[in-house]
Amino acid sequence: MFKKLTAESLGTFWLVFGGCGSAIFAAAYPELGIGFTGVSLAFGLTVLTMAYAVGGISGRHFNPAISIGLAAAGRFPLARLLPYIAAQLVGAILAAGALYLVASGKPGFEAGGFAANGYGAHSPGGYSLLAAFTIETILTAFFLIVILGVTHGRAPTGFAPIAIGLALVLIHLISIPVTNTSVNPARSTSQALFADGWALGQLWLFWAAPILGAVIGAAIWRSFGERG
Repeated sequence: MFKKLTAESLGTFWLVFGGCGSAIFAAAYPELGIGFTGVSLAFGLTVLTMAYAVGGISGRHFNPAISIGLAAAGRFPLARLLPYIAAQLVGAILAAGALYLVASGKPGFEAGGFAANGYGAHSPGGYSLLAAFTIETILTAFFLIVILGVTHGRAPTGFAPIAIGLALVLIHLISIPVTNTSVNPARSTSQALFADGWALGQLWLFWAAPILGAVIGAAIWRSFGERG
């Protein structure tokens, strides 16, 4: 169990450090900014690479909503749920702390949004609470369906991390303008802790909507009569 939890922490650390790090340091870097597309690719690549690296140890969740959705789908034991979520939060918060340490080394540093998720005035595109809740719920539901499908016993072996990583790229391409893309409560929590105060006040949505979406995704998958 210790190895599984360590793998989950490492995977979540890499997701936050790579994905949020690209948003903080490289998204709008003068003349060489990678923009929304680059940040989307960064998030997908973090999951793809760590899924291959440690997925065989922990099952490659790296996300409390995914762990909850897998449990709801009958693919993950409830007894491991809280330890997994704790490990994911530890990895995410350590990554955000490391990002803050690096970012603060630049003269004139201010945390600002620090790649946190938000709605209303803190949405990149000014989208409302309802819009943010809706898109986070839908995208997490489909993300879980993709995960359940590509890890099914009948799916081709060895390709699941590629499909999961590409799904996360697509999710970010869709929703960065709306919420800065969460679909992952650990990622949202870690950044909110280091961002300006508003982020903690909006954090509830980025737990509620992804968890709801994951449960919906699990229910859809189970409606097909599939668990394996």
